[in-house]
Amino acid sequence: MKGMETIIADFKPITLAEMSSVKLMNRTDTKFVTTMPQLLRLLEMARGDYYAQEIDGERNMLYDTTYFDTTDFGMYREHQHGHTNRQKLRFRTYVSSNLQFMEIKTKNNHGRTKKKRIEVADMDLNDPSKREFIGSHLHFGVDTLIPHMHNHFRRVTLVNYAKTERLTIDTQLHFHNVQTGEDKDMGPLVIVELKRDGLVYSPVLQMLRQLRIHPHGFSKYCMGAAMTNNQLPVNNFKVKLTDVRRILTLNK
Repeated sequence: MKGMETIIADFKPITLAEMSSVKLMNRTDTKFVTTMPQLLRLLEMARGDYYAQEIDGERNMLYDTTYFDTTDFGMYREHQHGHTNRQKLRFRTYVSSNLQFMEIKTKNNHGRTKKKRIEVADMDLNDPSKREFIGSHLHFGVDTLIPHMHNHFRRVTLVNYAKTERLTIDTQLHFHNVQTGEDKDMGPLVIVELKRDGLVYSPVLQMLRQLRIHPHGFSKYCMGAAMTNNQLPVNNFKVKLTDVRRILTLNK
């Protein structure tokens, strides 16, 4: 079978300007966890229904992210306990374009995710504009926040021809825990996220079902933290962690 880069090159391109029309105002997000062999099958099936985002000739972009949390892991614990209106604070760098944003994600009790972000030059939380932004959108105090988790991965973004959904595909995921110094390479693990406008028809859903790739929550921050810090509670993540470790073991 062809490699991922070869298959992605066969997709029709879509530019950032063209993607601006994909508003997804009533957005729902669904994640799937799979492996590289299954991803290659999925991409072969999807070629006739999706564009691939292209920036300066590049389609498989490098992303670099650092997550902040409180000193007592308040955001991690919110997610682990299944709280609604839980939040994440991260600094994300789009390496190819050298742009960095500070982002606050809030997941409400209807399962919808809202994201607020500002462009930044660094991760210094003493900066007045960052402190004001955090004070306006985060329900944790800025002076309680420290960096906890760093990750990097590559992302391909697909858009269906009807422009009613985006599909992000993350590979080569690697975690580094800033506090413990532990690293975890996720090897063949692939995270697919479907972001679509409400319940409109999605070409890829039937393909995912056909390949038996089922919905599977995967928070990069929480999974990374749980796998690199054995002092954290993981009760509500045990099933997901077992699934992930099984995938990694079977595909060594």
